[in-house]
Amino acid sequence: MNKSTLNNFFKCTVLAAFMFGSFTTYAQKKFGGLALYTVRDDMGTNAKATLQAVSDAGYKNIEAAGYEDGKYYGMTPADFKDLLKSLKLKPISTHQSAVTIDNADQMMADAKAAGFKYFVVPIPPMGMFTFNQEDRTMGMTGTIEDLAKILTTLGEKAKKAGLKLLYHNHDFEFKKNADGITPIDYLLENVDPKLLNFQMDLYWVTKAGANPIAYFNKYPGRFKIWHVKDMDEQGRFAPVGKGSIGFKNILDNKALSGMKYYMVEQDMTFDGLKALDAIKISHDGLEEIGFK
Repeated sequence: MNKSTLNNFFKCTVLAAFMFGSFTTYAQKKFGGLALYTVRDDMGTNAKATLQAVSDAGYKNIEAAGYEDGKYYGMTPADFKDLLKSLKLKPISTHQSAVTIDNADQMMADAKAAGFKYFVVPIPPMGMFTFNQEDRTMGMTGTIEDLAKILTTLGEKAKKAGLKLLYHNHDFEFKKNADGITPIDYLLENVDPKLLNFQMDLYWVTKAGANPIAYFNKYPGRFKIWHVKDMDEQGRFAPVGKGSIGFKNILDNKALSGMKYYMVEQDMTFDGLKALDAIKISHDGLEEIGFK
């Protein structure tokens, strides 16, 4: 076989492999989303290089958690959107922990300009969130009725801005408060789903002793994005597939839950594991479990 014939054979082999989707050496499958909170330290050091690493790890979608003074990671919303596009990453959701009734309109305009679809309230806003440093427990001040009113107003503003509002849970929302009310149930039952839906963090639901599938059955269609992170034998955050959470059973109920997107998140890493390495392990875990 001469050189010309060999070259033609090689080209045809590559083309056929691409056509039939079997040549993984040449085209890595890109799927799934990453919550950039996972790599927040790296984003603070070099956002562009970190986003390139996220793309190289095989992720397709991102969720931001770095908005300050009208910018995402020090970039204008337009510049951030352009950078993501150049790296073949899609902006899906953004965590906006500093949102208030007064600043919401500007924040939402910036989120829209950056290309996001979902505006996520990650904790009870406007000073309602509490965190005990000693035992690392979370909670809230004020009443659940107050929170529902705030989220209703924010939902109206988000709808006007062309965004969808989500509330992200931790564990305390799944536990009865001093009045005997389970906060997440109250929000699900008392805030119009046209104005508010939910980002279910599967780790924190499990940590609270609740059952995600039971919530999907009780409140179908309300959980538009999932946070996917695992739990190790010590109860700590772990890469997806390296812990005890039964993701396959949960994934079987994707349609019932209303899930449109999922985001890998790992709040902290342990035992010397670096965040940028953890996201690669998690991406492999997603594929093994069956996430697409």
